[in-house]
Amino acid sequence: MLQEFKEFIARGNVMDMAVGIIIGAAFTAIVGSLVSDLINPIISLFLGGIDFSGLYLLLGSGEYASIAAAEEAGAAVFAYGRFIMAVINFLIIAWVVFLLVKAVNRVSAAASRPEPEPAPAEPAPTELDILMEIRDALKK
Repeated sequence: MLQEFKEFIARGNVMDMAVGIIIGAAFTAIVGSLVSDLINPIISLFLGGIDFSGLYLLLGSGEYASIAAAEEAGAAVFAYGRFIMAVINFLIIAWVVFLLVKAVNRVSAAASRPEPEPAPAEPAPTELDILMEIRDALKK
């Protein structure tokens, strides 16, 4: 059984998958930072500084200044603003990943494109061809 496990781990596709997961985790951090640190502030600027994550409905009695205060007090809240922000972030992340994959595919296609074959050179004229040209020139 141990030998079977070693063979399973040594297969190329398992190692490829492990590398893909590790790179994917690092890529997730990059895309997350791109969205939260660069794109969301620009969107917020155009929306007049609105942050949907603070929108909520209180499910019960009481009044709280913010969703954080309500949650700290243990009140039940319907945090629909966080859901809206999660959907917006998903759409932005999906768009960024789409653009990056499209760019990588374009570069990959350009790199794998075969070089055009040179046009076949005309064969060097033989002695017979040269003699035929001389004969034709003399006939004129």
